[in-house]
Amino acid sequence: MSKRVALVLSLTVALALTAQVALADTMKPQLVRTIVDPKLGKVLTTGGRQAIYVWNKEPKGTIKCTGACAKAWPPVIVKTGVVVPMHVKGIMGEFGTVRRAGGARQLTFNRRALYTYAHESAGQVLCNNVEGWFAVKVHA
Repeated sequence: MSKRVALVLSLTVALALTAQVALADTMKPQLVRTIVDPKLGKVLTTGGRQAIYVWNKEPKGTIKCTGACAKAWPPVIVKTGVVVPMHVKGIMGEFGTVRRAGGARQLTFNRRALYTYAHESAGQVLCNNVEGWFAVKVHA
Protein backbone atom coordinates (compact mmCIF):
# COMPACT_ATOMS: atom_id res chain seq x y z
CA MET A 1 0.00 0.00 0.00
CA SER A 2 1.36 3.39 -0.92
CA LYS A 3 1.89 6.12 1.67
CA ARG A 4 -0.78 8.22 -0.03
CA VAL A 5 -3.42 5.45 0.21
CA ALA A 6 -2.49 4.79 3.83
CA LEU A 7 -2.83 8.51 4.64
CA VAL A 8 -6.24 8.71 2.95
CA LEU A 9 -7.41 5.61 4.86
CA SER A 10 -6.14 7.06 8.16
CA LEU A 11 -7.91 10.36 7.53
CA THR A 12 -11.13 8.57 6.57
CA VAL A 13 -11.08 6.50 9.77
CA ALA A 14 -10.30 9.59 11.89
CA LEU A 15 -13.17 11.54 10.29
CA ALA A 16 -15.58 8.64 10.80
CA LEU A 17 -14.63 8.34 14.49
CA THR A 18 -14.97 12.12 14.97
CA ALA A 19 -18.42 12.03 13.37
CA GLN A 20 -19.49 9.15 15.65
CA VAL A 21 -18.37 11.04 18.77
CA ALA A 22 -20.14 14.22 17.62
CA LEU A 23 -23.32 12.28 16.86
CA ALA A 24 -23.19 10.50 20.22
CA ASP A 25 -22.86 13.88 21.98
CA THR A 26 -25.93 15.25 20.20
CA MET A 27 -27.92 12.10 21.00
CA LYS A 28 -27.29 12.30 24.77
CA PRO A 29 -30.52 13.20 26.51
CA GLN A 30 -30.35 16.62 28.15
CA LEU A 31 -30.61 16.47 31.91
CA VAL A 32 -32.14 19.96 32.11
CA ARG A 33 -33.31 22.68 29.77
CA THR A 34 -35.10 25.97 30.10
CA ILE A 35 -38.35 27.36 28.76
CA VAL A 36 -39.75 30.88 28.85
CA ASP A 37 -42.98 31.15 30.81
CA PRO A 38 -45.02 34.28 29.99
CA LYS A 39 -45.45 35.14 33.69
CA LEU A 40 -42.24 33.89 35.27
CA GLY A 41 -39.65 34.27 32.54
CA LYS A 42 -36.99 31.62 32.08
CA VAL A 43 -37.63 28.48 34.18
CA LEU A 44 -35.78 25.21 34.57
CA THR A 45 -37.26 22.07 33.00
CA THR A 46 -36.36 18.44 32.55
CA GLY A 47 -34.90 17.32 29.24
CA GLY A 48 -38.52 16.58 28.25
CA ARG A 49 -39.47 20.20 29.02
CA GLN A 50 -41.50 19.47 32.16
CA ALA A 51 -41.25 22.35 34.65
CA ILE A 52 -39.02 21.76 37.66
CA TYR A 53 -40.03 22.84 41.16
CA VAL A 54 -38.59 23.16 44.66
CA TRP A 55 -40.62 22.87 47.86
CA ASN A 56 -39.90 25.57 50.43
CA LYS A 57 -40.90 23.20 53.27
CA GLU A 58 -37.89 21.05 52.45
CA PRO A 59 -34.57 22.35 53.82
CA LYS A 60 -31.52 22.23 51.54
CA GLY A 61 -30.05 18.75 51.21
CA THR A 62 -33.02 16.91 52.76
CA ILE A 63 -35.96 14.92 51.40
CA LYS A 64 -39.40 15.26 53.02
CA CYS A 65 -41.59 14.72 49.94
CA THR A 66 -42.25 10.96 49.99
CA GLY A 67 -45.26 8.67 49.54
CA ALA A 68 -48.37 10.52 48.27
CA CYS A 69 -46.36 13.75 48.02
CA ALA A 70 -43.86 12.10 45.66
CA LYS A 71 -46.73 10.72 43.54
CA ALA A 72 -48.15 14.23 43.00
CA TRP A 73 -44.68 15.80 42.84
CA PRO A 74 -42.39 13.20 41.22
CA PRO A 75 -38.74 13.69 42.11
CA VAL A 76 -36.33 14.33 39.24
CA ILE A 77 -34.37 11.08 39.41
CA VAL A 78 -30.91 10.74 37.87
CA LYS A 79 -30.47 7.36 36.22
CA THR A 80 -27.61 5.10 37.23
CA GLY A 81 -24.46 5.90 35.30
CA VAL A 82 -25.49 9.46 34.43
CA VAL A 83 -22.91 12.02 35.49
CA VAL A 84 -24.45 15.24 36.77
CA PRO A 85 -22.42 18.28 35.78
CA MET A 86 -21.97 20.83 38.55
CA HIS A 87 -22.58 23.67 36.08
CA VAL A 88 -24.73 23.86 32.96
CA LYS A 89 -24.02 26.51 30.35
CA GLY A 90 -26.52 29.37 30.52
CA ILE A 91 -27.78 28.48 34.02
CA MET A 92 -26.31 30.25 37.06
CA GLY A 93 -26.16 27.84 40.00
CA GLU A 94 -24.84 24.42 40.93
CA PHE A 95 -26.34 21.02 40.19
CA GLY A 96 -25.81 17.89 42.24
CA THR A 97 -27.72 14.97 43.73
CA VAL A 98 -29.14 13.83 47.04
CA ARG A 99 -29.96 10.21 47.96
CA ARG A 100 -33.59 9.32 48.53
CA ALA A 101 -34.69 6.52 50.84
CA GLY A 102 -34.17 3.41 48.75
CA GLY A 103 -30.98 4.76 47.19
CA ALA A 104 -32.21 6.65 44.11
CA ARG A 105 -30.28 9.82 43.27
CA GLN A 106 -32.46 12.93 43.05
CA LEU A 107 -31.27 15.96 41.11
CA THR A 108 -30.58 19.11 43.12
CA PHE A 109 -30.04 22.75 42.20
CA ASN A 110 -28.21 24.90 44.73
CA ARG A 111 -28.66 21.96 47.15
CA ARG A 112 -32.47 22.01 46.82
CA ALA A 113 -34.15 18.75 45.73
CA LEU A 114 -35.96 19.06 42.38
CA TYR A 115 -39.43 17.82 41.45
CA THR A 116 -41.96 17.97 38.63
CA TYR A 117 -45.74 18.13 38.96
CA ALA A 118 -47.53 14.95 37.84
CA HIS A 119 -50.48 16.75 36.24
CA GLU A 120 -48.52 19.07 33.96
CA SER A 121 -47.64 18.57 30.34
CA ALA A 122 -44.39 19.63 28.71
CA GLY A 123 -44.06 23.40 28.60
CA GLN A 124 -46.66 24.08 31.31
CA VAL A 125 -46.01 25.86 34.62
CA LEU A 126 -49.27 25.49 36.57
CA CYS A 127 -48.21 25.30 40.21
CA ASN A 128 -45.82 28.14 40.94
CA ASN A 129 -46.44 29.44 44.47
CA VAL A 130 -48.93 26.68 45.28
CA GLU A 131 -48.63 25.29 48.82
CA GLY A 132 -44.95 26.12 49.02
CA TRP A 133 -44.00 24.80 45.58
CA PHE A 134 -42.06 27.15 43.31
CA ALA A 135 -40.87 26.81 39.73
CA VAL A 136 -37.10 27.21 39.52
CA LYS A 137 -36.38 30.53 37.83
CA VAL A 138 -33.17 30.62 35.83
CA HIS A 139 -30.70 33.45 35.80
CA ALA A 140 -27.94 33.37 33.22
